[in-house]
Amino acid sequence: MIDDIESLCGSRLGPGTLYGAIARLEEQGWIEPLPPEDRRRPYRITTEGVAVLQTKLATLQRFAKTGLKRLEAL
Repeated sequence: MIDDIESLCGSRLGPGTLYGAIARLEEQGWIEPLPPEDRRRPYRITTEGVAVLQTKLATLQRFAKTGLKRLEAL
């Protein structure tokens, strides 16, 4: 996940940051753990997590669209 986030965002998260975020997502019920695979601890997004993510992404999309329009006007 750390490598994937870095390739998408250009910033590398420390393990503490990532594990803290995972813990918060699990506490909210937005992800759930799957059975461990060797040293890996996979998770899957829940139905509620999908709904929350869709809402947040739509908000970010509106924010970006508005910001880009305002920049074009400069």
